[in-house]
Amino acid sequence: MTSVVIVGSGFTGFECARRLQRQVRRHGGDVDITIVSPIDYMLYTPLLPDVAGGVVDARFVTIPLAGTLRGVRAVRGRVEKVDLSAHTLAYTDPDDRTHEMRWDRLVLTPGSVTRLFDIPGLATYARGLKSAAEALYLRDHVLEQLELATIDDDPAVAAGRRTIVVVGASYSGTELVAQLRALADAAARQMGFDAASVRFLLLDLAEQVMPEVGEKLGKAAMDVLTARGIEVRLGLTLTEVHADHVVLSDDSRVDCRTVAWVTGVTAAPLIETLGLPTEKGRLKVGVDLRVPGHPDVFAAGDAAAVPDLTQPGKITPPTAQHAVRQGKTLARNVAASLGYGTAKDYRHRNMGLVVDLGPHYAVANPLNIHLSGYPAKAVTRAYHLYSLPRMVNRWAVGLAYVTDLLFPRTVVSMGLSSQEDAQFSASEGIPMPKAD
Repeated sequence: MTSVVIVGSGFTGFECARRLQRQVRRHGGDVDITIVSPIDYMLYTPLLPDVAGGVVDARFVTIPLAGTLRGVRAVRGRVEKVDLSAHTLAYTDPDDRTHEMRWDRLVLTPGSVTRLFDIPGLATYARGLKSAAEALYLRDHVLEQLELATIDDDPAVAAGRRTIVVVGASYSGTELVAQLRALADAAARQMGFDAASVRFLLLDLAEQVMPEVGEKLGKAAMDVLTARGIEVRLGLTLTEVHADHVVLSDDSRVDCRTVAWVTGVTAAPLIETLGLPTEKGRLKVGVDLRVPGHPDVFAAGDAAAVPDLTQPGKITPPTAQHAVRQGKTLARNVAASLGYGTAKDYRHRNMGLVVDLGPHYAVANPLNIHLSGYPAKAVTRAYHLYSLPRMVNRWAVGLAYVTDLLFPRTVVSMGLSSQEDAQFSASEGIPMPKAD
């Protein structure tokens, strides 16, 4: 029996597995499809800011592989090595046992990890937003610091506990700071302190908030953030991170106990071990998503440098929109390589972006139509409900949205994720990448 092994269960790997199984079954083929991943679910990462803000339960942004990918064998493990000539790979299971697996077609979709830099204290004291554990930790940690601030005798220490620094003003970082602001406001009402005493600082080296959505919507987002008391400082980043303060690139010091690092991603470390050409750290592939020189190997998603046919000379950015669509093309082309259907080149149409900015506000540019406020909020939430690939998850998230609209946000620090769980090195079970 022909075997297809898919590495990684992110958007691209999940969508490829789901579509490939359907195509093979439709053609009456006999193919063994296996997906190997450190985790047993697909994580719907665009809703992680909602998890951190206490809007959505973490369970409902995870799509289990078992039961959802029918006809696909799910193997829990982290792929450590790939032998392209022998058509084998080695993976480590959760008990640290090493296994070997053979393949006739290999699909590399290991995804990405948070991009780190050689900043003293960053890996120790900052946290990212690439996993459910990180989102849960940020929620619980912020609430815990606000609770501790109410009993601190030293006003300076209390102020530091009530200061949250978010680095990265792209849509992920901007959504995160907006949701944490809403969480802090709810905590202030329920705990009885002044919401204005909670300071939020959003940093980025860029010249604009969310350059992905264009100048008009970026300005609208900036206005919302400012109106909600979020201090946005552009052209700045961190140079040091300590347990109780950070140092900025202008040499100023900010006392704080919470630092979120949401500045971008880099390809999973597996890509570096392959010995194949890369571009910007991502594995080079053709427009048909095949790896040059290896006709039985395909790659896509955040770990692959996929040529953008709509912008010659550029590669597609690592976004969920591209990841899902590339997964569909992967499935078609892998099936075609097995004799089922015809292959096609990956070409996308930009459908725009949606950015949730907390209570009653969002910005969006679907089909290049610029929206803000309530209309954008409706489009944003409808898009996420549509994009979730499982009905029970849509139901649960939709109910959470209604609950958030009608009732005060739940403010409780449950300690579901420890500092160790939320370290960069623990994100999605993938080792921390080396700093550039």
